[in-house]
Amino acid sequence: MGSKGARRRVRLIHPKPTEAAPRIATLRAAGYTVAYGSLEGMPALRALGDRPPAAFVIDLSRLPSHGREVGMALRHAKATRHVPLVFLDGAPEKVQRVRSLLPDATYTSWPTITGALRRAIAHPPTNPVVPQSILAAYSGTPLPKKLGISAGCTVVFIAAPDDFERTLGAVPEGTTLRRQDRGERDLTIWFVTSRAALDRGIGRRAKAIGDGGLWIAWPKRASGRQTDLTQQDVRRIGLAAGLVDYKICAIDSTWSGLKFSRRKT
Repeated sequence: MGSKGARRRVRLIHPKPTEAAPRIATLRAAGYTVAYGSLEGMPALRALGDRPPAAFVIDLSRLPSHGREVGMALRHAKATRHVPLVFLDGAPEKVQRVRSLLPDATYTSWPTITGALRRAIAHPPTNPVVPQSILAAYSGTPLPKKLGISAGCTVVFIAAPDDFERTLGAVPEGTTLRRQDRGERDLTIWFVTSRAALDRGIGRRAKAIGDGGLWIAWPKRASGRQTDLTQQDVRRIGLAAGLVDYKICAIDSTWSGLKFSRRKT
């Protein structure tokens, strides 16, 4: 493919294949060749280095979109760092969080994608912003807010460190914190250190959360805690249990977390 053809090849990132189809049609009608598929894991990202597209088109309209995480991973990879990122739609607060990390990306909507994409490809970033980490968006945010603890909610801790209440700090008024894994709750925070423990307990936890959220926390590699879990393991096992993940959090210097909810049927 010549240079002109390469400039017409884009990669669409959208969390729902059925909804991606009309978006692909829109891009093709504008004259673009469109690739679509999963970018999970570093092997998939590294493979893009052999033939990077002219732009990445990232839809933020659905949860979980993982658009922010994908955009940051693309900027961290040298092979894709200078490829324009074009983010579309999404709730204003979500877009603002992405914009705070990737201010030199393009932000637009599907009705205006043709012109915005053309301009982005014509003017790729010469000195692209590379955020420090995927968790940089949460720096300085109080832990209860990171975790989504709001006034009046009931939070259940499972296998939490003994001093976790102190780590959590001041919580909103009317919040109930409980270490007994029973009864109704708005949020569950489950600490696991092995794949075996996660496999054993995920079915029960997924059933118990009802319409609430579930944080699965695992030790960071740099924490010194022994673990065989990675973020990819936690996501894979959660998805297999009928959950969807939509938020990531650095809980403290030891624990990272992914937040899940039940998949809507």
